[in-house]
Amino acid sequence: MHVSRREALRQLSALLALPLVRWPARRSDPLAGTIVEYQAGRVRREWSAVEVTQRAIEHCRAWNGTLRAFDRISPTAIAEAKASDARARTGTLRGPLDGVPLFAKAIYDMKGLPTTASNAQWADLFPEILQRDALEVQRMRAAGAIVLGKTAADDFAYHGNGTSSLSGQVRNPHDRAGMKTPGGSSAGSAVSVACGVAFAALGTDDGGSNRIPAQFCGVVGMKPTFGLVPRTGVIPTWPYLDTHGPLARHVADAALLLDAIAGPDRSDGLALVAPWRRGALATLREDALRGARLGLVEANIPRTQMSAESLSVFDRAVADVMSAGAVVELSMPTVTRSTYRNLFTEAAKARGDVAPDSNSPAATANALFRYCQTHGGDARRDVERGLAAFRAFYDVLPKTWAEMSVLIEQPYERDPAGLSFARSRETVLAQLAETFRAQRLDAMIYPTMPFPAVRVVDPWPNVRTTLGLGNWLGIPEVSVPAGIGAGGMPAGNISFVGLPGSDARLLALAHSYERQSRRFVAPPTPVWGPK
Repeated sequence: MHVSRREALRQLSALLALPLVRWPARRSDPLAGTIVEYQAGRVRREWSAVEVTQRAIEHCRAWNGTLRAFDRISPTAIAEAKASDARARTGTLRGPLDGVPLFAKAIYDMKGLPTTASNAQWADLFPEILQRDALEVQRMRAAGAIVLGKTAADDFAYHGNGTSSLSGQVRNPHDRAGMKTPGGSSAGSAVSVACGVAFAALGTDDGGSNRIPAQFCGVVGMKPTFGLVPRTGVIPTWPYLDTHGPLARHVADAALLLDAIAGPDRSDGLALVAPWRRGALATLREDALRGARLGLVEANIPRTQMSAESLSVFDRAVADVMSAGAVVELSMPTVTRSTYRNLFTEAAKARGDVAPDSNSPAATANALFRYCQTHGGDARRDVERGLAAFRAFYDVLPKTWAEMSVLIEQPYERDPAGLSFARSRETVLAQLAETFRAQRLDAMIYPTMPFPAVRVVDPWPNVRTTLGLGNWLGIPEVSVPAGIGAGGMPAGNISFVGLPGSDARLLALAHSYERQSRRFVAPPTPVWGPK
C-alpha cells in the first residue's frame, strides 16, 4: 500500500509525539541508523519489525564466535516483532520504542530465560527458566520494545574488562587483533550497539560499568541520577552506588530508552519517589549548546598522565562544544576526583556519625536476599546456595552462612553505614551545587576516562579517574564519543555531568555536541573470526 509523504510524516510525528522538522534520510541497513530513522522506514513500508529483528538475531549468531558479546537470545523476540507489526497496521503503536530491537545485560531477569550473571558457577546453580521480567525489562516491553535477549558481562558485573567465566572474553569490535578490552562490566551491551545489532541496551554502573565500555567501544553511555531507575529483578551489586542506564550509538536513542525505564517504584527502597512523566526526554534540540554555560574542571583532567592523542581528542571536543555556541569557563569546585572521598569522611565525622561505607556488607547481603525473593521460591535457601559464587567477587560478604544469615533480613534502607554514606552524599552535593550556583553552570565537562582501551592482559594505567566521583555523588553523566585515534581505536569520550535531576538537560547538551561534531565511527563488520 502506497503511503504519501504527508501521511507518513503525520504517522511518524504521532508515533514520536513531536513535530518533525525534516524527514529522516533513507538507510540501506535499518540497524545502522537511529530509532527515528528506523521508525521512518517502517512508516514508509521499507521494512518491518519482523525483518529487522530477524536480521539482528542473525547478526548475533553469525558474529558471536568473534565478539562473545551475547549471553542468551530471547525465544519470544520474533513473536514480539510480529505483535508490533500488527499494531503498526492498525495505527496503535505504543510509542517510539514500539518494535525497536533492544538488549539487557546478563544480570537482568528476563521471562523465558535463565539469569546467568555471566558466571559459570551461578549458571550451573540456577538453570531455571524464569517466569518474570526485571522491572526495567517489563517497562521496555510495555513500551512495545523487542527484547532480543541478554548481553555478556563481567561475572556479576564486578570488573571492568568484559571477562566472563561463562562465555569468555568479550571482544572490542574496533580491534581486529583481539587484544584490547571492550571495557566492562556492561561489555556486551556496548558491543551490541557499537556493531549495530541493537539500537540501545541496558547496562549498570557502580564505578564506571556503563561509561568505561562506552569510551572503549566508542558509543554513548549514560549513568543517570542515582535512584531515577528502580533496580528490581536485577542481580544486585552495591545498593548505595548501583545505577542503571542505557548504552546506544546515539544520544537520542539513549534518551528514548531512559525515558521508558525511569520512574518510581516501591520495590526499590532507594529509588526516587517523584512522579515521572513519560515523553519528557523525547525532544532533543540540535542547538542546545548555544548559550549553555559549561564548567571545564581542570582538576578532573590528569593532563600530565594523559597521552598526547588523548589530550588532543579531548581538547578538540572542547573546541567543538565552543563552536556550537557554549560558554566554557574554568571551574574549580571543592569536590573533585581527588577530594570527594575525604569530604565524605569529614562530613560523617562532623555529624558524629558512623563511618560512611558505599560497599557495606549488610546492604549488599539484604539486596541479594530481596533479589532472590522476587523468584517466589525459598529465598534464604537460594542465597545460601549461591553465596560462595557471589562472594568470590563481592568478598566483603561473610564467608559462612551463619554470619550471612544474620545480615540478609536487615533492610538496606536502614543500614547505618549506608545511611551515613547517603547523608555525606547530601553534604558533599551541596558543596558542588554551590559551585554550579556561583558560576551559573548548566553542566561540567571532562574526559570520561583519561586513556583509551588497554590490552586485556595488561594492568590499567595508575591514574585516578572521575568514575567513582560520579557514583559516590549519584550525579548524572552522559559520555559521548569524541573521536577515533591513529590506530583506528576510539580515542576518548567527553562527559557532560550535572547535578541530580539534570538528566534531560545533559542529554540535550550531549545530543547537541554529537550532532555538531559527528565523531561516532562504527567498527568494522566483525567477520574476521574468533581468536
